[in-house]
Amino acid sequence: MLLRTEKLTKSFGGLVAVKSVDLEVKQGEILGIIGPNGAGKTTLTNLISGVFYPTEGRIHFEDKDITFVPAHLRARMGIARTFQLVRPLRDFTAFENVVVSCLFARGDSLREARKSARKICELVELEEPERRLDRLTVFELKKLEIARALGCQPKLLILDEVMAGLNVEEMQRMIQLVKSLREKQITICVIEHVMSVISQLTDRVVVLDRGEIIAEGPYEKVAHDPKVITAYLGEEA
Repeated sequence: MLLRTEKLTKSFGGLVAVKSVDLEVKQGEILGIIGPNGAGKTTLTNLISGVFYPTEGRIHFEDKDITFVPAHLRARMGIARTFQLVRPLRDFTAFENVVVSCLFARGDSLREARKSARKICELVELEEPERRLDRLTVFELKKLEIARALGCQPKLLILDEVMAGLNVEEMQRMIQLVKSLREKQITICVIEHVMSVISQLTDRVVVLDRGEIIAEGPYEKVAHDPKVITAYLGEEA
């Protein structure tokens, strides 16, 4: 088991955003994490990546307790993530953004970082990476966000709504990119609202509602689970 949480809980004042979550992420899988708005998906991501520390519970990565390990050290251990809002260094080119990631996450020399960044840009098919960021499309910015995360040499990559803002063709290309990353021995968690993407991409799905896991299993199973249907219908009501 690559990652495991035990009774993971996070409270903000009187609000319990994540409640007693027991999550397992298996080596080599693509795991989908879904749920209606406010279900706790982003908070769970923040707990795993070290943005927040839990109120209760434990987090284990490669059988090591990382519950209170700082985010930058988790990145060096092999946990990387993207953000819903792309946050590149705006004064740098796309390539320079990836170089910075390699420098700080890996501790590479500048020469090594530039070499690694070239390979990463090729891997994510980021064309003309020397361009300024204001010349990149939304799709290219999403690929840049993934490239920056890959600078950490992740064992676990958490993708937080990378499909947002993409058209159908771009989504299909992104699906193929994510699948190619799995072939590089990267385990992937996909937090996503687009169910067609989840159905095509994931091996297994975990469903959150009001901070708790209400279902898990293959997509076809959870998609027909009455608790899941009720959670999503309640969001639409």
